[in-house]
Amino acid sequence: MVEGIVYRYRTGIAWRDLPSVFGPWQTVWKWHRRLAGDGLWDTVLDRLLAAADAAGQVDWSVSVDSTIARAHQHATNIARTTGGFVELHGSGHRAA
Repeated sequence: MVEGIVYRYRTGIAWRDLPSVFGPWQTVWKWHRRLAGDGLWDTVLDRLLAAADAAGQVDWSVSVDSTIARAHQHATNIARTTGGFVELHGSGHRAA
């Protein structure tokens, strides 16, 4: 199960595309959800990082990305009032 979970994250594929050698994808997904819900993956990561840091194998360089992604004003689906009719949702009652 762990190999199937790691393979999925390493390749970036969808769960449904998991090779059959790992068993049914639903079973692998259920194990992943169970272990993630229990906090096991966080514990494993913490212990691996602590061991690697103690062995001097971790370079704690920090990279900060300050990229800004701007969206067009109409890229949202929030209804806005324009002083007249309410856009998107408010005009349904007028149709009757």
